[in-house]
Formats: sequence, structure tokens, C-alpha cells
Amino acid sequence: MASTRMSHVTPALYATLAEIVPELHVHCVDPWCVIGSAAALLAGADVSVADVDVLTSRGDAERLMTLWADRREHVYEPAGAERFRSHFARFRFPGLPVEVMGGLELNQGDGWKPVSAGRLLLAGLNGLAVPMPSVDDQIRILESFGREKDLARAKSLRALTSSPLRGED
Repeated sequence: MASTRMSHVTPALYATLAEIVPELHVHCVDPWCVIGSAAALLAGADVSVADVDVLTSRGDAERLMTLWADRREHVYEPAGAERFRSHFARFRFPGLPVEVMGGLELNQGDGWKPVSAGRLLLAGLNGLAVPMPSVDDQIRILESFGREKDLARAKSLRALTSSPLRGED
């Protein structure tokens, strides 16, 4: 398991992960992982985190919508509906909001295709085991999303090429 330095994890991010990660391990039937800025930060990239993006199966997203029904933000509409679709919900948690994307698909102009997390690594964070894509897979995912903020995160991850978290065998 890759160990993460607590120093770069904000109190808000830690509070959110400490609450959701144990519940995700218990309630998700299929593999899940954290993606986006939170995963990039856990991998050691120098990025800011405004929310926690969780990639799940459609079935697990439905289970989480039931489990966290009282935390759901019903009025929130994610940006980029022309490029992204999923069984989506946003939840309020102490610390940061959590966005669950069940069965996330991406349309880069050639039809809808599932977003694959690729090879998962566990980031160890003060006793929490947080699944996230390998650094190479995070870069692939972020670059496929193509938004300016995602490309900036991918660039920050590329700066980690000497990091042991790259997941190269």
C-alpha cells in the first residue's frame, strides 16, 4: 500500500475521507475508487481539492443514494453534461462535498464510452485504505476529460515521474 503524507492532505479532505471511505468499503459491492483532484493530491500532486469524486458501478451509486439520502444535494447539476454521463449524485459531508459517479461514461465526439479506472492502488492515509487509479491511469483519465482544470492536474501528476506511486513494475 502506498503511504500518503498527511501534511499535504487538508483537514477538510481528511474529514471527508475519514467519514466516507469506511462506508464505501462496507456498502459498495463492486470496485470503486477516488478520482479527480482528491486522487491526484493523494498521489502527491500539488493540486487544490474542492470536492471528492468517487467512481462506482451504477448499482453501488444507487446503494449510496439510499444510504446517504439525507445528505443529497438535489438541486446540483454537474457541468459538462454533453461530455459526461453517469448515475450521478452530490452529497454534503463535513469537510468537502462528495460526488458519486456510477458507471461514468465519456463522449469525446465518438460516442459514449465507459471510463475505466485502470490499475488501482491503495493510498494509506492514517489507517484509511483509499483506492485510487495509478498515477499513469490518473493522467490518462484526466487527459481524456480534456477540461483545462483536468489537464492542469495531469501536468501536476506528470511532475511526479520519479515517485514510487507511479505503479510501474
